[in-house]
Amino acid sequence: MSLSKETEVIFDANRGVDYDSANPPLYASSTFHQKVLGGDAKYDYARSGNPNRALLEEKLAALEGGDYAFAYASGIAAISAVLLTLNSGDHVILPDDVYGGTFRLTEQILTRFNIQFTTVDTTHLQEIEQAIQSNTKLVYIETPSNPLFKITDIKGVAQIAEQHKLLLAVDNTFMTPLGQSPLALGADIVVHSATKFLGGHSDIIAGAAITSNKEVADALYLLQNGTGTALSAHDSWTLSQHLKTLSVRFNQSVENAQKLYTFLSQREEIAEVYYPGNDALHLSQASHGGAVLGLRLKDETKAQAFVDALTLPLVSVSLGGVETILSHPATMSHAAVPKEVREARHITFGLFRLSVGLENADELIADLNYALKEAFNESTNQQTETEYFSR
Repeated sequence: MSLSKETEVIFDANRGVDYDSANPPLYASSTFHQKVLGGDAKYDYARSGNPNRALLEEKLAALEGGDYAFAYASGIAAISAVLLTLNSGDHVILPDDVYGGTFRLTEQILTRFNIQFTTVDTTHLQEIEQAIQSNTKLVYIETPSNPLFKITDIKGVAQIAEQHKLLLAVDNTFMTPLGQSPLALGADIVVHSATKFLGGHSDIIAGAAITSNKEVADALYLLQNGTGTALSAHDSWTLSQHLKTLSVRFNQSVENAQKLYTFLSQREEIAEVYYPGNDALHLSQASHGGAVLGLRLKDETKAQAFVDALTLPLVSVSLGGVETILSHPATMSHAAVPKEVREARHITFGLFRLSVGLENADELIADLNYALKEAFNESTNQQTETEYFSR
């Protein structure tokens, strides 16, 4: 029987192995009994594999329409695994506004191993094509991008990658498998920070990589097992539980985000609102605009006053939780990016990223309305970027 994605995450393939329980048991064991010496027991040591992670990976593969999935201890661990499938001397094309953690990984760590990187504006396919070198092996994209929500044509990049015999990896964290299916659009690998919408409760750190390419899958498993970056049994069990409510959580957050976008777009205190819900290219490859948006204050000195006046959102790093989370990319997700690079990418002090949660949308709007009024009516509570970083 073929199941929808919404049903798949609720159905447990090995539910209640012994007692038909509603939830699979937690196998809190680091090792497993070997009945036959040198035999082929399914599990031997939990780092190499355990029933909870296996079940989670089945779910993740089904959600993304892939043949293989691998759960890692964090989103950046999953991204690291994808990039470490490469060899010394290989070349990768990245977005010029790549996530700050990926920027740090590629600029400060992987370059030590002579893996080379070129950043381009991936929204312009000709820039990707022009950046291809004889040693290029992988194109890595984020769409929508973080935090400016730039849209890259997945099918277009996939065609370029296929023509040049390159692999294409897509970070699908913002849209989730319920909003966008990169493998179906031609990507070879999909990565997630499963900490975000897949987990959805701000209680675990997790990552995932999904593919239908057997060679890539073997390389990803070697790294998962050989470097010890696999997701723990307990976190795998927790993430499997959270996936059961993914559809309900995500769809409600998307509905709320659309209402907040309408409100914020009409505010004179805001210079720009970034949300892909009206972007034709995005909607040609995704089912909606997602549940995260960006906003830029007209007067960037009001950033701290705006934060001070808010009540409901959690002001923090991360996104995709049941609670609304307001992030400040310049000092949070992209703090690892040098200031001059941030500014060149328009990641300035007045830019915020808003991950919309499950609170009542009218109450969120009222809170944002109050905070904007308070911040822009208060002339004494101003703080410049220079003053912030010099504290």
